[in-house]
This record gives sequence, structure tokens and C-alpha cells, in this order.
Amino acid sequence: MLTRLPADERRAQLVESALTIAERRGVASVTVRAVAEEAGVSLGVVHYCFESKEELLAAMGESLVVQLSESMRQAFGEVKHAPELRGIAGLRELLKIGIGRMVPTIEETPDRQLLTYEITAQALRHRATASDGSPDIAGQQYRRMDGEAIEFLSACAEMSGVRWGSPVEGIARFGLACVDGVVLRWLVDRDDEAMRVALDETVLAIAAKAVELQ
Repeated sequence: MLTRLPADERRAQLVESALTIAERRGVASVTVRAVAEEAGVSLGVVHYCFESKEELLAAMGESLVVQLSESMRQAFGEVKHAPELRGIAGLRELLKIGIGRMVPTIEETPDRQLLTYEITAQALRHRATASDGSPDIAGQQYRRMDGEAIEFLSACAEMSGVRWGSPVEGIARFGLACVDGVVLRWLVDRDDEAMRVALDETVLAIAAKAVELQ
């Protein structure tokens, strides 16, 4: 017998089922029938929660945005437990702690990492052709990531007693672009050591944009 769930819980269950399918076989494999089978519900339940596949894909994108944001927040939060580290050298250590803490999550969830790129590409294609006022999932994803990165960089500068030499918003975008590229390359070759080296280089590049307080 199908357990009755509140509408928001049922939607969340269906979205997670859709993400599981997409992780295994790609976004194109997500169909209403496949989601119903994965979740163990009828086709009618899926249609009741989502009027179209596009609405389901948008909900998948929104869920990934939230998950990615929470993952970044947890990783960056590690700097709060660091000993007192001052100056540019201290800033480098704090950046290394926060960014380095993302590595285990990346290595443990390669399929979910790949899915974030696939969903972003799908959202960008939809944005280029849509005129239905649907949410800008790709823009939403990067705005939330920007927010987490800005908060992290601001905290690192304050803790180490330095300041950013240019607007932190631009530095956050630069840092995220670097990390994005490093993770995508890792998905291609799965070279863990090369990823760590590249992230260390990213830390140095970001820290170079800070200056000592006078």
C-alpha cells in the first residue's frame, strides 16, 4: 500500500528518485515512468506533483543548487576551527583548509558532480529558448555559490588580518571558476593527486589578490 506523504515530502522524494536515475544514466533517461518506478509510486502521483518533465527537471536543478550550497558551507566552515593564522601566509592556510575540505566530497560523489554540470548545461539550453518564465536554474546555482564563496573569503580575510585588493565578488567568481575547471578535469581523468595540486595552485592564485593591512 502506498504511504501517503505531505505534498512537499512527496515532491522531494520524486526529485531524489529523478536525481538517482540521472546519476546512473544521464538526464535524458529521466522520464515520468522511470521516476515512478524508482520511487515505487504510480504514474498519476508523479503527474500530480509535476505537470511536465520540464517542471521536474527544474526541481532537480533547484535541489542540486541547495545540496551544492550546503556542501560548500560545510567545507568552508572548517576554517572556524583553525588555530590563529595571520598575514598572507595565514590566509593561504585558511583557504587551503576550506577548499581542501571539498576534496573528499568530490571524490566520494563523482556521479553527482557530473550531474551538476549536466543539469547546468540543460538549464542553459532551456534558458536560451524558453519564454515561459521558468526559473533560471543555472543563474540561481552560481549566485548561491557566489554567496557562499564571498562569505568564506570575507571570513578568511578577517581571521588572518588582511584585506582583498579588489572587490571580493570578483575574486569569488574567479575562485569558483578555477574550482569548477579543476573538478571537471578530475571527472575526465580521475587523477586525485593532480586535482589536489591544481587546488593548491588555485589557493595561491586567490591569496595573491590579498594585501597586508597597513
